[in-house]
Amino acid sequence: MPTTRRAWLAASACLVLLQGAAHAADTSPAQQLERFSAQAATSGQAERGRVFFTSRQGGEWSCASCHGNPPTRPGKHASTGKPIDPMAPAANPHAFTDTAKVDKWFRRNCKDVLQRECSAAEKADVLAYLVALKP
Repeated sequence: MPTTRRAWLAASACLVLLQGAAHAADTSPAQQLERFSAQAATSGQAERGRVFFTSRQGGEWSCASCHGNPPTRPGKHASTGKPIDPMAPAANPHAFTDTAKVDKWFRRNCKDVLQRECSAAEKADVLAYLVALKP
C-alpha cells in the first residue's frame, strides 16, 4: 500500500475516533441537573442529595458504599472490587458529560441501592450534591 494512502487512512481513522469522542461529551453536569430538575418540577437540593447519597435506602448499600464519602476520590464496587472514577464533577471532568451513560448508570445503581429506579427529584438532589462538592 502506498505511503500516502496509509497516511490518508490513518488520518481518516483518527477523525472518526475524534468525532466519536466529541459526541460522547454531549452534555454537562449543570445541564443534567437542569434536565432532572425540570422533570421533577423542582430544583435539586444538595443537602437532600447528600443525605440520600450517604444513607441506606432499604437495602444493604448506599451510593457511598461504592462511590465513597465524599465521592471526590476513586471508589470501589462493594461486591466486585472494580475501581470506580470519582463521582464529583470537580474531581472528574468526564462525570455526567454523556447523557446515555448518565441514564444507564442511574438506572443500574438505583436498582442496586433502592431496588427500583430513582425518581427525577432524587436524581436532581444527588446531582446537586455532587456538583456542589470540591476536590
